Amino acid sequence: MIYAKPGSEGSVVSFKESYGNFINGEWVAPVKGEYFTATSPVDGSDIAQIPRSTSEDIELALDAAHAAKKGWADTSVAERSNILLKIADRIEENLELLAVAETWDNGKAVRETLNADIPLCADHFRYYAGCIRSQEGTIGEIDKNTVAYHFHEPYGVVGQIIPWNFPLLMAAWKLAPALVTGNVVVLKPAEQTPVSILLFAELIQDLLPPGVLNIVNGFGAEAGQALATSTRIAKIAFTGSTPVGGHILRCAAENLIPSTVELGGKSPNIVFADADWQRAAAESPMSVFANTGQDCCARSRMFIEQPIFNDFVNQFVAATESLKIGDPTNDETQIGPMVSAAQREISESFVTEARGAGRDIRTGGDRPSEHGFYLTPAVITGVKTSDRAWCEEIFGPVVCLRPFTDEAKMLREVNDTNFGLSGSIWSRDLSRALRVARRVESGVISINTHSSVHTEAPFGGFKRSGLGRDLGMSAMEACTEVKNIYVGE
Repeated sequence: MIYAKPGSEGSVVSFKESYGNFINGEWVAPVKGEYFTATSPVDGSDIAQIPRSTSEDIELALDAAHAAKKGWADTSVAERSNILLKIADRIEENLELLAVAETWDNGKAVRETLNADIPLCADHFRYYAGCIRSQEGTIGEIDKNTVAYHFHEPYGVVGQIIPWNFPLLMAAWKLAPALVTGNVVVLKPAEQTPVSILLFAELIQDLLPPGVLNIVNGFGAEAGQALATSTRIAKIAFTGSTPVGGHILRCAAENLIPSTVELGGKSPNIVFADADWQRAAAESPMSVFANTGQDCCARSRMFIEQPIFNDFVNQFVAATESLKIGDPTNDETQIGPMVSAAQREISESFVTEARGAGRDIRTGGDRPSEHGFYLTPAVITGVKTSDRAWCEEIFGPVVCLRPFTDEAKMLREVNDTNFGLSGSIWSRDLSRALRVARRVESGVISINTHSSVHTEAPFGGFKRSGLGRDLGMSAMEACTEVKNIYVGE
């Protein structure tokens, strides 16, 4: 099935010509009256005019958030939980609308948005609605005359900045635990993908009290900077690049507020000779090429044990070449366009550099279409550990494969990176797999799968891949402060 272009006959979604910021439960024009054009990576067409907000707009949103803060914190746990359940219902009722909107906004294949991104959004709201109902405080006995009660209390006004590679899903990651624990939010979407979150706000605006959720659009250097440096937020949460994350951390440190930052990655995929390596070769392409490689968990460094290296590469290349690339609105498409021309050019530069250095481009790295920002998945062998494609986060459909013979040396190479977000290990020897997993310096490791994200499990990185954890109960803990009250005779 091919989904019709938004606004055309038979389409499940239509976009407005222009949108406002969502502040205090209303749609508000930017204070300075400036807008920018959101374009679709699918065909380069204009989607809508989006507010180019500044610090003045951030202040309006903060005013609304502060006005709503006490009322939302005082709202009963049961009521907050029920509201999140209603949000989950509303998402599921509008699954196709949100999925198609996300595809046109971001460029990713609609089969991903329909079957993964949007269902997971609903799942996050439903999960945290349940978690809050089971959250309990604790009590400690100090001595026979004194006890200590421990309470989880919301921070208050939380600033959130989300990336362009998973616009709605990253919003759900941030919003669900923050809202259910009694925080109010000022959220800034990525300027590359502002539209789907605005449609989401339209769908749920009747469910939340005014000021509990505020969405301010604009560029990072303008709206994002104003939010990150504000002294009126009690916490900042960010997902995005490591350089920007470092800046966010410095801003938080300057204002002495807590921060959660989920940043870049250069994740390994380790395949031992005793593994079901045919299965690994068949499944691993999507561990790096899903979302056109624009994923911080992308397994862009592959370590293949020498005895199976040649056969594995051949099957991996064949599986890669079988991936269906093209129109992301076709539910059979697996690889859509990249988010922008600039992002495609960055990915191409890694392939060009590798080709110039005499590395083997086994497949891909080409532009299959004149329209849209497409790049065929590139597989590179013969790389050195000093190669830029091996060392740096690419954030595009490019993967490098190297053989290994010695486990200890391989682990040194795996950990010879500033990143430590995710990764996979393939082996039938679970003792070895667990041993290696414990020695990989990464926040998330998968064995005999490339799945990295589950609502119930904490997600985050080591080293320059971030601080703090999203998902699981860890996310709720990151949205609250612990108050200790001593009670004596």
